[in-house]
Amino acid sequence: MVVKYWREDPCTVLHVVGDLDVAAAPRLQAELEQAIAEADPPNLVLDLSEVPFCDSVGLGVLVATLNHIQHLRGRLILVLAPGMIKHLLTITNLDRHFETTDSMNAARTALGTAA
Repeated sequence: MVVKYWREDPCTVLHVVGDLDVAAAPRLQAELEQAIAEADPPNLVLDLSEVPFCDSVGLGVLVATLNHIQHLRGRLILVLAPGMIKHLLTITNLDRHFETTDSMNAARTALGTAA
């Protein structure tokens, strides 16, 4: 898994490439925690459009991150391509809790950061 993140006022963007599974989840969790700590409030765009697979541990990282950000009165937007993660959120009814978009531009617009 490759995780890159950068600041794009007023949010932080994290772009993830590769499977989000038990082996990769701790790395993503550490990157997310660092990004949250550096932002006030923590408004994150998590681009998972290049993540083909997510297991229960990866899903747990996403849920824990959403809860943490909501507790800090921030906002989390997931950028999702059609496929496994979108389906996983739907069958677990988590699609009702996560804010999702189909593109980075839509996420920027949602956060009011469109150029």
